[in-house]
Amino acid sequence: MIRIGIVGAENSHTVAISKVLNIEKKVRDCRVVSVWGESSKYAKDAAGRGQIPDIVEKPEDMIGKIDAACVDHRHAKYHLPAVRPLLEAKIPLFVDKPFCYRVAEGRRFLARAKQLEVPVCSFSTLPKQASFIQLQKNLKKLGRVISVISTGPCDIRSKYGGVTFYGIHQVDMVVRLLGQDVTHAEVALGKKNHTGTLYSSNGAISTLNLFTEGQTAFHVSVIAEKGRIDQTIVRDESPYLSGVKSFCSMFRTGKTAETTETMLNPVAVLEAMEKSISQKKRIKVPKITL
Repeated sequence: MIRIGIVGAENSHTVAISKVLNIEKKVRDCRVVSVWGESSKYAKDAAGRGQIPDIVEKPEDMIGKIDAACVDHRHAKYHLPAVRPLLEAKIPLFVDKPFCYRVAEGRRFLARAKQLEVPVCSFSTLPKQASFIQLQKNLKKLGRVISVISTGPCDIRSKYGGVTFYGIHQVDMVVRLLGQDVTHAEVALGKKNHTGTLYSSNGAISTLNLFTEGQTAFHVSVIAEKGRIDQTIVRDESPYLSGVKSFCSMFRTGKTAETTETMLNPVAVLEAMEKSISQKKRIKVPKITL
């Protein structure tokens, strides 16, 4: 059995992951056995609702008790510092979205993971939903993408990292549909709802509707050379299952479809959007290299 530890208990994802693995037992031979919480209250709540047998005082106390780990804070700035000891212990890691708060720290972390030969992956669960995967398949028939328009909830003033906290869902989908080709980002501010504009090297211009009010189910429109697709991204019946299966597969095999680019490019875009909000101008998105 693969013993999994979760670092972070404030986020609802901790219980959701534990429910899939410990209660519903939907992934063979993978169980959450240990949890660390930002407070004892969060840890006890997650342990109880997720049927997690062990609570630790520090993330590094999991070393020797687990075979793999997930890190799951609300604010991405806490992700990588919290699991650095686990990385050094060569424990495979799934880092919840977004991978980190700043590209520079992500580069350093992944460089060290490569040096230690430790598998690491990170993603939003939305690109793992069957509806999004089907959209990607349908899009292949339509030629070059000219524009992607996405809509979804996002509070750019969130205490958990502003646009980064919920903006990652839209950004992760959109950059995948654009083949990771984003050169600049810009945010236009409204009173409560805002728009982000992404520019691509091939001339594509894409829009993210960042809404804090109204009916904001995630929706994507893609305009391509030979047609267009308009689709609400419907969540799977078990919305976390595909993501859990994905990182559990990496824990078993040491291999993941995620790359330095797919993990860090959304962070680079979000970081540029954050700068655009504060500086009120278009910001260049750095190319991702390790």
